[in-house]
Amino acid sequence: MNEQMTEAVEILRRTPATLRVLLGGLPADRGGESDREDWGAGDVLGHLIHGEATDWVPRARIILQHGESRPFEPFDRFAQFELQGQTTEDLLEMFERARASSLDSWAQLGIREDQWELRGTHPELGTVTLRQLLATWAVHDLNHIRQVAEAMARPYQVAVGPWKAYLPILDGP
Repeated sequence: MNEQMTEAVEILRRTPATLRVLLGGLPADRGGESDREDWGAGDVLGHLIHGEATDWVPRARIILQHGESRPFEPFDRFAQFELQGQTTEDLLEMFERARASSLDSWAQLGIREDQWELRGTHPELGTVTLRQLLATWAVHDLNHIRQVAEAMARPYQVAVGPWKAYLPILDGP
């Protein structure tokens, strides 16, 4: 595996601990309010949990077994709302277990250097490669870590007063 793909796996390995540091032990509402437009931390965790079960490794298997001949199943980007009502601690634990299992499954795929450019078919984006799938998985995590940080910052919009001008994390909705 080349250096960038190795780094992507390390990002994936660190995401559960990063989210635990950000969210563990805080009152549930410190993860931001939840609605279908502005996801709170619980929504992000639910989304990540759902992705572990239905997205990354299953799609890698499709690429390795079927190539472009079998398109990926569409991903339900709102399935996390079925997990509402779970505590942040429960969601963190679920995500930690799911991610550990996914990374074990990923390692068991035994992807060789000559397989990184194998292609699959995304239902909306068309042709994608195994390399792009792994890179997207890592950046997807980073995107949602940012989203959690934004949700955590949102309640402070008024409290920071004039310093808001220097805090672009508060520029969102």
